[in-house]
Amino acid sequence: MTRSRVECLDGLRALAAMWVLVGHCLLLTGWRVPILGEPDLGVDLFIMLSGFLMVFHYQLRQDNEPWQRPETWLKFWTRRYFRIAPLFYVMLFLALALGPYLYESRTVIDDFLLRSHQAPERYLDSGLKNIVAHLLFLFGLLPNFAYRTPLPDWSLGLEMQFYAAFPAVMLLVRRLGWIKSAVLVAALGSLVVFVMVQMSVHFPMPSFLALKMQVFLCGMLLAGVLHPSRPRPILYLALAMLAAALPYGGEYGLGKLLIREVLVMGFFALVLYRMLPGMAGVVAARIATTLGNRFFHLMGELSFSIYLIHLLVLQPVAAFVITQYGHDLVAPLRFAIVLLIVLPTVSLLSWITYNLIEIPGQKAGRFVVQRFGRKTMLETTPTSAAAHAPAPGRR
Repeated sequence: MTRSRVECLDGLRALAAMWVLVGHCLLLTGWRVPILGEPDLGVDLFIMLSGFLMVFHYQLRQDNEPWQRPETWLKFWTRRYFRIAPLFYVMLFLALALGPYLYESRTVIDDFLLRSHQAPERYLDSGLKNIVAHLLFLFGLLPNFAYRTPLPDWSLGLEMQFYAAFPAVMLLVRRLGWIKSAVLVAALGSLVVFVMVQMSVHFPMPSFLALKMQVFLCGMLLAGVLHPSRPRPILYLALAMLAAALPYGGEYGLGKLLIREVLVMGFFALVLYRMLPGMAGVVAARIATTLGNRFFHLMGELSFSIYLIHLLVLQPVAAFVITQYGHDLVAPLRFAIVLLIVLPTVSLLSWITYNLIEIPGQKAGRFVVQRFGRKTMLETTPTSAAAHAPAPGRR
């Protein structure tokens, strides 16, 4: 681990994307495999990574971009918008255009697996309200629009809400410290969810920030340990594990709860392997180094594209295999055939979209931030002779 990079993060992003892809392949081919067949846990890993990365980069930039200044908030939001929006907008309109075809494919899958059909509006709603809600990233706040496209984009609305709240949370941390702030944020999230239950407000997916804030909080706490002061890492780990156990983040049984606790502990071990004793530290270091190699770095860079694209490819492929072979194939073989088609196809498409859409989008974001920074400096730089004169007592 270097001051500006944590080796394992690229690999963990790649593993989270693969977990979601493989989990959906399992679900849509009818093969039940514990843990791997739970793509929502892969999304939880993504969320945890997001919380970690936001705090990690905040700590790197806090001297050059102090968060007491409103322009720092604007720079942060601009970077995050250009990181997500360009690819999302392209995939959104592609998914809406393909909606009828994708819905037909999903109906074939659901009929074969004897499941209830998906809501038609999720695939077929190309109305102006739905499009505007998604373009403005407000859909995650609205139960009727939170799960209304063929994309797994409910988590993107959630992510944007986290970005909106993040500066305020970090200012709270500066004032109260990590421990008090974590307890306060977790308590506030629990209160909001309690009120939602009392008011019978239900989201089809946990796209509202209060429903997943505790998972973001896990990653944020683990990143807080990396501060130069090295504050009580075991206490931070305990708080992260407690946050992961809070029940308001969705319908989780004991099995999923234990897996989330393992994710928190594994994340802690990979990021802070130098603190682990003996063989545990050696093993964690080797895993972290492997997850930081060139292959995992590339797959980590492609992870966002993989996440957004995979269902657009997977559903037609799964429907085709089912239509052609049906019950002639056992579920594991059906899964293997679908995965062998989907994985390389999605990876290739993700590499293309990463280079043609994501990289230019990120460059555009940096350009806007730089122009904004120069404009701010010009507006705040004194121009009078008196302003350039040395202050009394200074040379």
